[in-house]
Amino acid sequence: MNKKRDLKYLLHSELVNAIKSKITILNTTILSAKESRDSDSKSSAGDKYETGRAMMHIEIEKNEVQLSKALKLKKELSEIDLLKDYRKVEFGSLVITNHGNYFISIGIGKLNGDYQDCYAISLASPIGRLFQNKEKGDVVKFQDREIIIENIV
Repeated sequence: MNKKRDLKYLLHSELVNAIKSKITILNTTILSAKESRDSDSKSSAGDKYETGRAMMHIEIEKNEVQLSKALKLKKELSEIDLLKDYRKVEFGSLVITNHGNYFISIGIGKLNGDYQDCYAISLASPIGRLFQNKEKGDVVKFQDREIIIENIV
């Protein structure tokens, strides 16, 4: 295996771990909120009790929406073929440029590992749309910068 492919595996692994961690936190938060809601005993101030339950219900729903989105991102990451050789930029490719590296996957932004200037972006992002279907050697203009695609992994 080469260094660029190793980088791709590392980036993918970091994204999967971040999403798994988020899913765990959201599941714990939802469970805790449900337990709190269900164990809250009705006080003599009935309106206060009902307001508290309604607010807890809204918080649970908000976290369930976030959980649903996180599960969707996890599924998208599982669909990336890490062994595929890419000739053009598409979902799952790692784009090596003169202005950083872009892992075309899910839109997380700059990654914080030991690698420099690596970004996880989706094809729906502005720069992702510019990169889509480009090949090695192509040039795209983004925010007054000329970005040269040096390699696609």
